[in-house]
Amino acid sequence: MHNQLLKVAKFGGSSLSDAERFKGAIEIIQAQEERKFVVVSAPGKRFPEDEKVTDLLYTCYDRVQNGNNDGFEKAFEKIRLRFSLLRDALCPAFPLEEELSNIYESFKRRMGRDFAASRGEYLCGKLMAACLDFPFLDPADCVFFRDDGSFDSERTNDAAHTKLSALGKAVVPGFYGSMPNDTIRTFSRGGSDITGSIVARAVNADLYENWTDVDGFLMADPKIVPNPKVMESVTYHELRELSYMGATVLHEDSVLPVRVAGIPILIKNTANPTAPGTMILPRREEGVVSTITGIAGRKGFSALTVEKDMMNAELGFCRKVLEVIEEHGVNFEHMPTGIDGMSVVAPTAQLSGKRMKILGGICRRAHPECIYIQDHIALIAVVGSGISNCVSAVSSIFDAVSRAGISILLTNRCMAENNIILGVDEERFEDAIRAIYAVFAQ
Repeated sequence: MHNQLLKVAKFGGSSLSDAERFKGAIEIIQAQEERKFVVVSAPGKRFPEDEKVTDLLYTCYDRVQNGNNDGFEKAFEKIRLRFSLLRDALCPAFPLEEELSNIYESFKRRMGRDFAASRGEYLCGKLMAACLDFPFLDPADCVFFRDDGSFDSERTNDAAHTKLSALGKAVVPGFYGSMPNDTIRTFSRGGSDITGSIVARAVNADLYENWTDVDGFLMADPKIVPNPKVMESVTYHELRELSYMGATVLHEDSVLPVRVAGIPILIKNTANPTAPGTMILPRREEGVVSTITGIAGRKGFSALTVEKDMMNAELGFCRKVLEVIEEHGVNFEHMPTGIDGMSVVAPTAQLSGKRMKILGGICRRAHPECIYIQDHIALIAVVGSGISNCVSAVSSIFDAVSRAGISILLTNRCMAENNIILGVDEERFEDAIRAIYAVFAQ
């Protein structure tokens, strides 16, 4: 589609919450000609006690449904004021009252909850397009869902590619698309990130920039580690590992389209645009090893341990144990094993009310010599490309935890994985993360 460098820039709600931040986003877009496609969220909170525009829209919908007209009018007036302040400061000629009037009437006609929720992105996209003098593309015309509500990725990609290629540049609201019957359908909250990824894939972008309110992804939870460093880079696979273990990063759905296309994502801070940010890569270059990318973890696990002499020689032993666990609707996270024993690590909450039935079922089916459950386990994932095969990294992890006086209850790793899992007592969870971080963030 293009010969020169092409970027898609997505701006989150925090980057568009007031006129000053909105102006900052406009300046970023205009600073580089290659930023030809822009995806926007609805305005977020301006201060901690503030309300997000999307939340106000949900409130409007709920009050209309409940016949609370006074409440609806008050909530809608807040939306009117938020966008009026933006319009007056950014683009006084923008026909805001006409747009608001149409949305107001749509509420009265009860157009649907998803339609109501999507109007924050719609209005923000209209305003951004007017400020930039860019074409506006309504995602209802190119982002499609199936009858069952699932996202139709290939039809979307074909339609978005055709429309965006013809326009050459555009502003696209995030968060929503359309159903086969032409009604509006939204993604889950945070869905504007998905739209940005969809647009980047459709135009075959060289880079998808995700502009937010942080300098990038942090190596560890700042509630545990004071002022953790920002990751310079992370692969999609590493990102998924960290996200699964509780790190606040992009949702898997929001990176899938660009992951399929092999497009890197750059996380940047709208308020600090000169900061390098974090680059999310399809893969690392061959020969390049990132020892530690990040550290994340979760509490609330239990380990069900089954012991039996010569277990390793008994065909089907592990299968029998796992069948019982599956029959009771429990998902296991990890399964460390030895020659005479195995442990199945599962969320403690999933064992509630099922413990004795599971233990009894395993005893009847597998005939173990010993079986017990240990609670209050926290799992910690130390993530990095090639870490499992890096002798010094593995040694440093265990040495750091040992020197902190913390017992390691279990470990798990896979030769194909880019992480090492440690299980520790929940009371020492934060201490263990700080100890590991201190070694690798020097």
